[in-house]
This record gives sequence, structure tokens and C-alpha cells, in this order.
Amino acid sequence: MFLRSLLDRNPGFVRAAVELHQAGEIPPNSYVLDLDAIEANARVLCTRARTLGLTVYAMTKQIGRAPGALAAMAAGGVDGFVAVDMACARPIVRNGHRLGHVGHLVQVARAEAVEAAAMAPDYWTVFSANKAAEAAAAASASGRSQRLMLRVFDPGDTFYPGHEGGVPLDDLRSALDIIAALDGAEFAGLTTFPAMLFDEQRGSVGVTRNVETLARAAELVRRHPACPAQLEINLPGTTSTDVLGLLAESGATQVEPGHGLTATTPLHALRDLPEQPGVLYLSEVAHIHQGVPLCFGGGLYVDPVFGDYEVSAVIAHDAAEISTSPVPVDMPDPAAIDYYARLHRGSGRVVSEGATVVFGFRIQAFVTRALVTGLSGVSRGEPRVVGVWNGFGDPGGAGST
Repeated sequence: MFLRSLLDRNPGFVRAAVELHQAGEIPPNSYVLDLDAIEANARVLCTRARTLGLTVYAMTKQIGRAPGALAAMAAGGVDGFVAVDMACARPIVRNGHRLGHVGHLVQVARAEAVEAAAMAPDYWTVFSANKAAEAAAAASASGRSQRLMLRVFDPGDTFYPGHEGGVPLDDLRSALDIIAALDGAEFAGLTTFPAMLFDEQRGSVGVTRNVETLARAAELVRRHPACPAQLEINLPGTTSTDVLGLLAESGATQVEPGHGLTATTPLHALRDLPEQPGVLYLSEVAHIHQGVPLCFGGGLYVDPVFGDYEVSAVIAHDAAEISTSPVPVDMPDPAAIDYYARLHRGSGRVVSEGATVVFGFRIQAFVTRALVTGLSGVSRGEPRVVGVWNGFGDPGGAGST
């Protein structure tokens, strides 16, 4: 879906990936990051966000919590990072960055509450009074007070299956009463997910019904004694520079871009936006079976933000072959282990073992066994590998696959 954008808007990145792979510096089964592009994307997004009074917490689970990417986003001006779970929070803190938000998509487990409190997140989202009490007790034991956010929902709100959770709008007042009485916690704001979704038929992004629910919740909160002087409204989902104005109009004070920082939101697949493509998936022809080339898998998880579509890839033995037309790929069934994908050769082409294979689909590194490889200097024509990490942000390498 994003391969054409990569080839058209960041050809130097694709060329660098092929050359460095052929030189043995990039292992196959790698999500390769253009760290220059990611830093530039963060800068343009943060510049726009600041004109709207928005705090920017970057999401990194989709690019494997890679330390190089964290540093690039920080250099681009993000205010901190959102952790999808504790596995995300650890590399953020370990690499000296600000943990802006934890507990939103994945609640902090009871046994990890003390560890989370010691990380001193700016905000900690809870789905219930019980989880608020856990967070407060952990914060109090560490000698601090934790700012809590409540996820709120109303019947009819939008959830991805398996993402459900939050305080019912009708129970919000009682939840505020409980939080106000806790030692070690203070109420800070409201959140939901997803706040925005892509409409494939219209080819545009719009707010969900959840945002209306949050507006009603904010009215209630502002009449409650626990309401802070600055009520925070966190609105994540499908965030790019193009939609920041809509988010601000919808009441947001905090945004959490993820795929926007690599130019892989659905809107980026349809038209050119300010962000530049900054990620690709790189594999290698592993073997040829009865005339059919197969490439290594491990990271062939295509985030299903679109309906089914044909995945294609560039096969190149060297940089000169990048201009060759992409070939269709027979992807493994989502229920299968992605050891390999089957490649079409293309008319009259000779494909050899060891050839580089470049994909441009929307990635989610943290749910795969792929490596993450960071490149620096692409924008200057001096690309080099600055790190190879696993999906937890730890140093990786050929042995990690």
C-alpha cells in the first residue's frame, strides 16, 4: 500500500536499504527506519501542534521501541512518549526519555504498578476505580502523587474488538468522587480510543462518536470539585499533521501520533502529506522452489487498516534494479506462521538467492519477530546503519531472528 509512496518520495532510502543489505549490514526480516525522515516528520508535526496548543506524545510500538527512533523523535521536538504497555515503557525510560502516558490501550497490571509509578509518567490512564486505587497506592508508596486520566465510554461508542474498556459515562461522577478521596492520586483528564478513524469509502478521516461522549463527560467534570484547573483531553488515533486542526477543534489538549511519524496512516496511502515515508520492510530471497522465489518472513504482519489488497514488493540484486516494476506477493495466511512469502518473478526476470526484497506495507513491529534497523544520513546521501534492535528495543542481530 505504501510501496509506491516510498519509491516516489524517498527513493534514496530504498536505494540505501538495498545497498546496505547487499553489503551485509542490514539483516533480512528487518523493519528499516529512515531516522532522518522520522526526525523531520516529528518536527513538522510538533511545529503545527504547538500553534494549536497541543502536547505531543509519540507512540513507538509500531516501530519496535527502537532507541534510534526514540532519539530521532525527541530531536524532532516531541514532548514525550506514550507507552502502549509496560514493555513499551521500559525502553522509553531506560533510554532517558520522558514517559508521557501509560495505561491507555493496555492497563498496567497490578503486579507492575509499583514499577510504573517509579517511572513517574506524566499521566496514567485507568478504566475503573479499582485500577485508580492501584495506581494511587503505588504512587503514594514511591512518595509522589500521580495524575490519572479516565477512559470514558457510552453505549454505542466505537471500539476495536478486544479494545473495550473504560468508565461508563453514567458512573463518571462516582468515579471522580473515589479518585478525589485517594492518597497518591489526582484526577487530570479524560481519554478515549479511537478518537478518529479512516473512512475508506470517503477517503477521509473523521472523529468518532466517542469524541461526542468525551465532550459530554468534560461538561460533567467541569462541574465536579475534582476538576483540575487545566482539564486534559487526550484524543489518539490516526494522527498526522493533516488532522491536528480537527483534533484541536474537537477539544484535544494531547495527541499521540504513531504511524504519522513514518507517513503510514491511511491518508498517506492516498495522497502526499507533509510527512515523508520513513519505514520499509526488508527481506531476502531465501531459496527458489520449483521456479518460485521465496523470501524470509518474520515481519509479514500487515496492519489491517484497509480491506484486503494485493501486496507487492521490489526485488533487487543491486540498486540499479530498484526501478524494475514491483511484483505481486503471495502472503502467508494470517493464521499461519510467516516463515516465508512467495514472490512472482515478473516477466523474463532472473531472480537469485540473496536478492533484496523491499515491501511498503503498514507495520506493527511489536507483534512480530522482526528486527528493527535504523539508518542515519539518508537525507545527506551518506547512509549508515546506526543500530539493529529487537521488538523490545534491545540490541538485536542475526542471531535474534
